[in-house]
Amino acid sequence: MARVHQLRTDDAILMPAPLAHISGLLNGVLLPGVVPMKSVLMPKWDPDEALRLIERERVTFMIGPPTFFIGLMGAATFSRAAVDSLRLVSSGGAGVTAAFVDEASAKLGCTVKRTYGSTEAPTVTTTQAGDDPVRASSTDGRPTGEVELLIDHANGELLVRGPELFSGYTSPDRNVDAFTDDGWFRTGDVGTIDDAGWLTIVGRIKDVIIRGGENIAAAEVEAVLESHPDVRHAVAVGAPDARLGERVVAFVQLVPHSSFGLDECRAWFETRGIARFKTPERVVTVDELPVLAAGKPDRGALRARAASED
Repeated sequence: MARVHQLRTDDAILMPAPLAHISGLLNGVLLPGVVPMKSVLMPKWDPDEALRLIERERVTFMIGPPTFFIGLMGAATFSRAAVDSLRLVSSGGAGVTAAFVDEASAKLGCTVKRTYGSTEAPTVTTTQAGDDPVRASSTDGRPTGEVELLIDHANGELLVRGPELFSGYTSPDRNVDAFTDDGWFRTGDVGTIDDAGWLTIVGRIKDVIIRGGENIAAAEVEAVLESHPDVRHAVAVGAPDARLGERVVAFVQLVPHSSFGLDECRAWFETRGIARFKTPERVVTVDELPVLAAGKPDRGALRARAASED
């Protein structure tokens, strides 16, 4: 990854994720040790403090979910001068859309790309220096090192195999369903691989909303929402429904001084040619989306809220 990201000894990474999380351990400790380079740690995420550290420590590289960078760009203390040292942002996790990459690239003034990995298989795909920048925003990259990828055509699930793959869960019962007989790890993510080997994650098997028997990938709904100029960040969840099983609820964080309601949402999805059953039936505007310690959206909290507010 040091070669893929073209990291040097004069680089510095800001790591806000806990070191008990794979991203904190891998990118805040192991990767800086390999280069070697400076690692700036944060006890907890705070966008204003992050901006102060980026400017003071001349941070050049960051990696994390979109929520970190959305927080940076929306902070009261944000300025291009504060992030002038940044040259590369690698973003992974749910909600990394082409719209996010384009906005972050323009506002942060640096290269922003998508990266895919997990606790079980941390560095699976990303784009590399010299790759088509469109690929950096529209796909999750191509395999790094000796990673092998395979799509299970029965359900679209991405399977991974390679030297960095974990050896298994501590509970043997979980490993029965986690691995195929020939050693492929079932990621739980739904993806596509094009003829040139580029991976695009389209959702999680467990992040599927089932409305009237139709499977709806939350990531697809979120990508359409975030392509709207007034929507900065979005999370789609299912709310229980006695007749249809679930209905699509969208929680949206908006660009300042803008509005986006259900009518605008329906019109936007129709304009984009999205099937009506995938269109959110409720839109909830929030100042901030709840996040877990590692910065990923707290979908459990949003599902609970969607169910209680119905």
